[in-house]
Amino acid sequence: MKARTLKLTKAVTAAQQLNRLLGPQQRRLRIALSLAVVSSVLFILQSYLLSVVFADWLMASQQAQPLSASVLLAILPALALCLLFRPLLQYGREQYSLQASKHIRLALRNTLLDKLASAGPGKSLYGSDGNLSSKLLEQVDALDGFISRYYVQRYLVVITPLLLVAATFYYSTLAGIILLLTAPLVPVFMVLLGNAAAEASRKQFRQLARMSGRFLDLVRGINTLQQLQATDRATQSVANAAQRYRDSSMGVLKLAFLSSAVLEFFSALAIALLALYLGLGLLGILPWAKGVIPVPYQGALFILLLAPEFYAPLRQLGRDYHAKAQAEAALEELTPILQHHAWHHQGLNKITLNQPPAICMRQLHILTTNGRERLAPVDIHLNRAERIALQGYSGSGKSSMLQALLGFVPFKGDILINNTPLGEMHRDHWQQQLAYLAQHSPIAATSIAENLRLAAPEATEQQLLDVLQQVELLQLIQQLPLGLNTLLGERGLGLSGGQLQRLALAQLLLRDAKLWLLDEPCAHLDDATAYRLYQLIGQLSRGKTVMIISHTLSGLNWVDRVVTLNDTDNISQGYTANA
Repeated sequence: MKARTLKLTKAVTAAQQLNRLLGPQQRRLRIALSLAVVSSVLFILQSYLLSVVFADWLMASQQAQPLSASVLLAILPALALCLLFRPLLQYGREQYSLQASKHIRLALRNTLLDKLASAGPGKSLYGSDGNLSSKLLEQVDALDGFISRYYVQRYLVVITPLLLVAATFYYSTLAGIILLLTAPLVPVFMVLLGNAAAEASRKQFRQLARMSGRFLDLVRGINTLQQLQATDRATQSVANAAQRYRDSSMGVLKLAFLSSAVLEFFSALAIALLALYLGLGLLGILPWAKGVIPVPYQGALFILLLAPEFYAPLRQLGRDYHAKAQAEAALEELTPILQHHAWHHQGLNKITLNQPPAICMRQLHILTTNGRERLAPVDIHLNRAERIALQGYSGSGKSSMLQALLGFVPFKGDILINNTPLGEMHRDHWQQQLAYLAQHSPIAATSIAENLRLAAPEATEQQLLDVLQQVELLQLIQQLPLGLNTLLGERGLGLSGGQLQRLALAQLLLRDAKLWLLDEPCAHLDDATAYRLYQLIGQLSRGKTVMIISHTLSGLNWVDRVVTLNDTDNISQGYTANA
């Protein structure tokens, strides 16, 4: 069964979001609840049958008569039915709850991935890759306890005690009143400790997200740290982060154990009070009813068998209450992503670029959601197959301009592609018509061939070899024992930075896009490697419309024009010496 993508758009609380997440799986959860209720009814029947058997044996013992098996044989089928079916019902409840949890968490991950994909390069606003990985894995899984245990339990905590107290009232009004009066003690302490557990869980998730992000950044920069002889400082930084996470985890566990201990104490105290009343009643020494047995042995035994189960749902809810706090804390961390409103073109036109496009940007102006200016109004025109370099101070809006062309951010003004407004074009189809290369290569932890086929799934092996030849990687790949089947690590571990960018460039060639948008593709390379890569881009991008962002012009003597974004007159344009 495919998980449905969930739509969470309104600014709602974590509790409301949890209820929305449960919506598609309400059928499974209702079945789980029904099985649990039937199990409670069978427990009442089981307790009654046991009390009848033992009461009969006790009466026979008091009257010095031999024990009779007739009563046991008469009720044995029903008793066996209870003993057999209750575990089966409990198993069924757990399986339905676990299935609901699995589908909800899968759907939530799909939603988060869709939100991050729709944000494009802007996903960095929600944290580093390590931070986002932690949210997609750890924080989504933190919902499991709430869905698989707490959700059904919060209904059982009302239904089961009411069934049991109704059966108790049949034999003793006072015993039923004792149960009702002592029951509130459990949820009161549960709420008091649960609030503290919720705050501890939030702190724990924040510590985990920070630790994950820091660790991933340090692993990626291990070569630089070794060159700077800073590995000891990095190790100590990771150790300190791990210690803080350990402390926060122990704080959550401490509250969980404290909650369980308090709930067990009050439950045991209440059961002892009930047992004292029934025991003194059987002895006939109750202060207000001397010589009178208010509850006969069979009824007293029945009530005592029910008493632990009366408090069991309350105790279980108390133990699982931290799961609710943990789930709400996790959703609070995920809320910024879930409430991301993906902006996209409303147009439906699917225009295929059979030749390099002309691009006209008139009074293009980009603002953030809070009104801060990301790009001052600019006017830029690119002719067909024209290649320009875009420069400007940090924060002048260079990357924002590319994101607008990619269709990831709303803008004011006009962007015309071959005189067709970008807003009238189907965004997904438009994005398939262009090639984009950022500072970090989009290389996955799989083989070289599979990485290349991410850009062109139907590409033949010869086509892969051809593009590798074009980007000057073929000789290196052929020297590897597995060749194209060589597995790369996370973020392309196994190749150097320059080799990874060449591999990403090979992906662009396989797409055969007519428009290239390059956002500082050599930002993290040394000068010599960057120069050679820029020269290679110049050779391979002939006949295409190209917009490349770069802080340096070294190696970019092939561009037709340099456009510089300024504070004052918006842009200044010039031509390279060799243009």
